[in-house]
Amino acid sequence: VQLQESGPGLVKPSQTLSLTCPVSGGSITTNYYLWTWIRQPPGKGLEWMGAMTYSGSTYYSPSLRSRTSISRDTSKNQFTLQLSSVTPEDTAVYYCAGASNWLTYDYWGQGTQVTVSS
Repeated sequence: VQLQESGPGLVKPSQTLSLTCPVSGGSITTNYYLWTWIRQPPGKGLEWMGAMTYSGSTYYSPSLRSRTSISRDTSKNQFTLQLSSVTPEDTAVYYCAGASNWLTYDYWGQGTQVTVSS
């Protein structure tokens, strides 16, 4: 299974960041899998942002819930992250990942740098 994040590398403050993660070699509707977005700000650790289950249910980090939306397109076998009202503090490397359970991340994208700056 392969994942690859795609989206703009530069976003202006107050805009909405949108990233897509096409999945190849497996289906995003495979039973029990969680399709997850994780980010790593410069000099900091990994931050779990949210996930969508194989059935389409979504879960978000409490600190980001008001600004985060995860959706999917099963016809394209991909899932998407939208983060609204971004600030420079949202500058990070963003990863998409596939997890067989809440603790085990089996598949990772290579990560994409997103910078929030005017």
